[in-house]
Amino acid sequence: MIDTSFTKSFSEYASLISAVAAEGAEKVRSLARRWRTEDGAPVFTRQGRYTARGWTEWTQGFQFGSALLVYELTGEPWFLKYGRNQTVQSMSIHLTHLGVHDHGFNNISTYGNLLRLIAQRKIPQQDWEQRFYELALKVSGAVQAARWKDLPGELGYIYSFNGPQSLFADTIRSLRSLAQAYLLGQVLMGEQDLRINLLKRLLQHAETTARYIVYLGTGRDRWDTRGRTAHEAIFNPLNGSFRNPSTQQGYSPFSTWTRGLSWILLGFAEELEFLNTLEDEKIREAGLPYFPDKATVLNRFQEIAQAVADYYMDTTPPDGIPYWDTGAPELHNLDLTKPADPENPFEPVDSSAAAIAAQGLLRLGQHIKTGDNRYLAAGLRTAYTLMQEPYLCTKKDHEGLLLHAVYHRPNGWDYVPKGSSTPHGESCMWGDYHLLELALYLESLRNGEPYRFFVKGE
Repeated sequence: MIDTSFTKSFSEYASLISAVAAEGAEKVRSLARRWRTEDGAPVFTRQGRYTARGWTEWTQGFQFGSALLVYELTGEPWFLKYGRNQTVQSMSIHLTHLGVHDHGFNNISTYGNLLRLIAQRKIPQQDWEQRFYELALKVSGAVQAARWKDLPGELGYIYSFNGPQSLFADTIRSLRSLAQAYLLGQVLMGEQDLRINLLKRLLQHAETTARYIVYLGTGRDRWDTRGRTAHEAIFNPLNGSFRNPSTQQGYSPFSTWTRGLSWILLGFAEELEFLNTLEDEKIREAGLPYFPDKATVLNRFQEIAQAVADYYMDTTPPDGIPYWDTGAPELHNLDLTKPADPENPFEPVDSSAAAIAAQGLLRLGQHIKTGDNRYLAAGLRTAYTLMQEPYLCTKKDHEGLLLHAVYHRPNGWDYVPKGSSTPHGESCMWGDYHLLELALYLESLRNGEPYRFFVKGE
């Protein structure tokens, strides 16, 4: 269980934030000097050097987005120039990528960050540039919403790259692309000029995820523990009936892959912030029978976020770093009441899941704002662990920022050092990006200016 007696305040993170920013700057520069965009997107490291992996194109936005986050943390102009130039030159192909559920990862991390920097007056405003980013985000949100499968009962989901039968836990954070496009006034045009409300699709996808990915302890099956999550839900594509839970990167359909759990936690917490800014009439316009008003939506999203947060906190070691799956077969050999051991011989940890979950815990804690806020405490404890060694990489010959991440344990893609039986000591693009985003979020809390991602249209 994560130690929630942790008492450090936001102000005490200044040196840790500076360390993450400084190391992040070194890593971004180092990779930029070597990496060629024609080689694809960097995904994870092997012996300290980033490599590509042709499974699905979902990590390039993290590469260039990391530069933008470093700029925001350090103010060094080179990172803005590099991130902006690479976004313009290399990211347009991702705006119209019909084959993935990852628009929130690629395009919000690049075009979204740039638009936010303009809106917050952190870079000079030029009308053409602002309109360019707005157009990109409108396109991205609509294209993502078009990858759609209707279900009975006014449900539906953005389906994964596996096909229309497949709903992934990960996709909850791609809802950011729909949210941002909606705020900019975009709709999706369908057959016979049907105008499709992007907020409606966001709400439908979230509720479908809540019902079929998240367990709430209601006896759905023999392993229905409150807050547990499946990685994937499989539906009959002909009639939309639910068939079974599944997984791609977890141990089994009936165990919990912790990075999938983390995506759910951060996704619902962030969408709570977005929905809280909307007027009640916007929810009513979506016309969904299970979400008649704003209060109902907020209560549902908070219910889901708290359930997964509680499960994550209960099953994670006290320092906030989870092992890669809560049902991993050798986990019984480890003492979960002690801080996680990234070099143990039984099961790998996943620091990238921790970086994602930490921000989710902090955002949820900020939303709830109760006196004894265990979510804030757990998020702060996790961040404290991640933002220093052995997780923060200070090695000059290593291109990663966040060490001890895992990509695909079942497929054996992660590098196992010689003499070891488990992967450790490596990094991934989403882990590096989310550690920087976590540092930026903490910096905003330290300054009393909560970091809001979404930009409203004029």
